[in-house]
Amino acid sequence: MTERIPRLLGMVHLLPLPGSPRYGGSMGEVIETAATDAAILVESGFPALMVENWGDAPFHASSVPAETVAAMTLAADAVGGHGVPFGVNVLRNDPLSALAIAAATGAALIRVNILTGVMYTDQGAITGQAAEVMRLRTALCPDVEVWADVMVKHATPPPGMDTAQSAEDTVYRGLADAVIVSGSGTGAEPDMAESKVIADAVGDTRVVIGSGATPDNLATLLSVADSVIVGSHIKFDGNPDHRPDPARCAAFVEAAKTQGML
Repeated sequence: MTERIPRLLGMVHLLPLPGSPRYGGSMGEVIETAATDAAILVESGFPALMVENWGDAPFHASSVPAETVAAMTLAADAVGGHGVPFGVNVLRNDPLSALAIAAATGAALIRVNILTGVMYTDQGAITGQAAEVMRLRTALCPDVEVWADVMVKHATPPPGMDTAQSAEDTVYRGLADAVIVSGSGTGAEPDMAESKVIADAVGDTRVVIGSGATPDNLATLLSVADSVIVGSHIKFDGNPDHRPDPARCAAFVEAAKTQGML
């Protein structure tokens, strides 16, 4: 299990970026909001952050356009200015751009929704690019960790896909540094039985909860996982489209301390 990156990461959901259907027309607002949201999380005690282009739906299946990469680089750099480790996730599944952003901004990790195999998503069938990802990481930023989802949310596996084999392939053939387990969709709690299968399959590799964490279920989730990425719960009303709620952020950090995560 890796230790360089803290066990608790708070999500910074970016506003719609240039080129996306709901972009508001001001990159200044995008950057200011990202920086302010990151500040709320850090001041609440979050030791690490994750940045993603949440507002860009509907998402490109794989490669995003140049304007998205440029905008995310600026936003990620603003988040990185708060002095804690942070990661980058380029939705829906563009790990090559995520690595480029990480190399430019000093990010500690990237999240990859589909690193190996195939998943059927609302963007269609997406195929992992582990070979390309790992070679680009070696060339650009060998110290950046790759955290990869297994049975990723908002997706359906192909018929006959075995969960344990998929987890093993993600780590031992795709070379992921950590695996992420999540529920069926954003904010949904993971299936604990499936999560245990994944954890058992990957041995000492870090297992990360990628959705559905709350102070109330944190102890249960940590019975199979090492780390947690939390987004929806720490927003006002638990809505991922809202801004971070300082009270919810503080309560989650306190729960994490109780569980020995911090």
